[in-house]
Amino acid sequence: QVQLVESGGGLVQAGGSLRLSCAASGGTFSTSPMGWFRQAPGKEREFVARINWSGITTDYSESVKGRFTISRDNAKNTVYLQMDSLRPEDTAVYYCAWIKGGTRYEAVYWGQGTQVTVSS
Repeated sequence: QVQLVESGGGLVQAGGSLRLSCAASGGTFSTSPMGWFRQAPGKEREFVARINWSGITTDYSESVKGRFTISRDNAKNTVYLQMDSLRPEDTAVYYCAWIKGGTRYEAVYWGQGTQVTVSS
């Protein structure tokens, strides 16, 4: 069974940065696309970023493009989300996802989530 454990969330001022990590176990991480999603209070969960198995191809939502960077280290079974120029509207619970191959963001497994709060 795949397990995903996020870390790195917290409270930051607007304009600041945070780096989220997601450690995976129990599956063949190095061949799977991975992604990040978020859910703000009262809103549906939304796609944030995706990275292919090799780390060469990335994809972002328009709301974070140019500010967030997704990366991965297959030797460590870990995917990262570097978040810069954070805005109050980025406040949400961020979830790591194991994405089904051949899809953009069809998640097969989810992490438990990590809270990111951006103060104005």
